Amino acid sequence: MRFFPLLTGSAVLAACLAGSLVSNTSHAAITVLDDAQRQVTLEKPAQRIISLAPHITEMLFEAGAANNIIAVTDYSDYPEAAKKLPSIGNIFALDLERLLALKPDLVIVWGTGNAKILANKLRSNHITVFESEPHNFETVATSIERLATLAGTGSAGKANAQKFRQRLDSLRKTYQLPVGVAPVSVYYQMIRRPLMTINDTHMVSDSIRLCGGRNVFGQLKELSSTITNEAVLAANPDVIFSSGENIDSMADWKQYPVLTAVKKNNFYTVKGDWLNRAGPRILDGTEALCKHLVTARSK
Repeated sequence: MRFFPLLTGSAVLAACLAGSLVSNTSHAAITVLDDAQRQVTLEKPAQRIISLAPHITEMLFEAGAANNIIAVTDYSDYPEAAKKLPSIGNIFALDLERLLALKPDLVIVWGTGNAKILANKLRSNHITVFESEPHNFETVATSIERLATLAGTGSAGKANAQKFRQRLDSLRKTYQLPVGVAPVSVYYQMIRRPLMTINDTHMVSDSIRLCGGRNVFGQLKELSSTITNEAVLAANPDVIFSSGENIDSMADWKQYPVLTAVKKNNFYTVKGDWLNRAGPRILDGTEALCKHLVTARSK
């Protein structure tokens, strides 16, 4: 039989305090999953956050973490207060030495392309990294919540994520198609030269579906792909739209009068930042697109 030594009263108190400290320390750590399904763990809420994409900056503000941001990348121009934050370049020309010198306790990167390489470099320098790459509306909402958790601003993040979901639900109820009504076929012209579009896993396709549309190139293998004029002619979309302010970017299609979109003059634009940034304003872009598709359907 194994015997354990008896503890005096003071020893018991010391043991309890030690146990309490260990317990508090273990509960202080914060862990969330990022969009790459990697665990991101901090010992305490992040106070020095660097955002490496404009959509991330917008989500940090929505998460209530504006005061925790110490630097951003170029084009982080929304909300207005973001313009006052120092920039450390862009994802293609980043000042890595300056970034490391800022001693961030959390860096949030856009989890695609060159940013993947950068994320690994940062991790090799013992920097905690969160990869952000939302592909649907719900991931935008959970991103706001997860970033708020990491920044210690959980209540603000939860409240704003809930507002996002409520507005999303309202848009779905407003623009869902009646039973038996066919969706409008849509071609999204992401870039004119070279001609590029997106597939159904892209965030913009979520907007198209909500608005009662169907992405004619939804089955492409790559998230974004170069296509040909002939492919667009074969798809014969009811609607052609692009992101940006310049509708003239689609004027070339008017030389093809066989296209339904040309016959019906269904050319529309949606503000680029609203659709191309996978952040809170994606609902602004979605609502604008829905209104365009209502107009197109009436024709």
